[in-house]
Amino acid sequence: MDWHQLWTITSAPDNVPIVAMLFLVPFFTWYGLKQARENDKLIVELEGDPAKAKTHHRKMLPWRPGWARELHVWPYLVRVEFLAAVIVTVILFVWSITLDAPLEEPANPNLTMNPSKALWYFLGLQEMLVYFDPWIAGVVMPSIMMIGLMVFPYVDSNPLGNGYYTIRQRKFALGMFGIGWFTWIILIVIGTFIRGPGWVWFWPGQTWDHNAVVFDKNRDLHDLFGITSMPVKIIFGAIVVGIFYLLAGLFLHWLMTRNDFEKKLLARTSLLQYLTFQFFAISVLIALPVKILLRLAFTIKYVWVTPWFNI
Repeated sequence: MDWHQLWTITSAPDNVPIVAMLFLVPFFTWYGLKQARENDKLIVELEGDPAKAKTHHRKMLPWRPGWARELHVWPYLVRVEFLAAVIVTVILFVWSITLDAPLEEPANPNLTMNPSKALWYFLGLQEMLVYFDPWIAGVVMPSIMMIGLMVFPYVDSNPLGNGYYTIRQRKFALGMFGIGWFTWIILIVIGTFIRGPGWVWFWPGQTWDHNAVVFDKNRDLHDLFGITSMPVKIIFGAIVVGIFYLLAGLFLHWLMTRNDFEKKLLARTSLLQYLTFQFFAISVLIALPVKILLRLAFTIKYVWVTPWFNI
């Protein structure tokens, strides 16, 4: 293990946020799920005692006589926000004083960095270039993600879980969000710690060799079946993608009908809401991880090859 190489990567000033994220994301995920479990226990308790539900303060701690029924924005909320702003400002001051900004010499087109990496929050997009055509990874997929994030609140037919953490009432939504969030974090981690010179795969602790050459044989899915005719390639890829969307849609539908609670939510959902959710969920939450797995595990570059686009 080349620990010096690993330390060089993790100690770089521009990688400090991603290193901090490796600890902060699990902590706040655990903390949010912890609060959600407490709320779920309270929900079960109040459902079993309707009389208590009428007078309970609906917080994790039991309501006590003398507590205010309502809290004003000032000073309670504003005070917390002000303290948070002060703490963040102090952290940024200390950060900027102790670490040099990752500025380099003026760009020279005759001398390109190797590896040349984007800022850490764009490394997920840069890593996606390995699995898709540039226009898909840089335009289509990010657009689908952003539009999907804007659309999801309008296709969500579950009124519960607004303003409080819960697992019991938001199992499906929480699971879908977790898949997408985890996938994006994985792409950033791969781009930061594993991709070295030439965007070659180096395991953590492995020395980055600028002379390393990878002889992976990238193949398309139709190559496994000996298909050489372009019309047949187009038809074969369309059938595979269509079957994939059909099976993924049936799987999501099964998840949405596992219990009576989910069935009630599905009954409240219009056909337009249902189809919109299915399209965005399959395209991002399922298709993206599957394509990453096919490329990394089986070196399959494209599933659907056409003269106009490749997927």
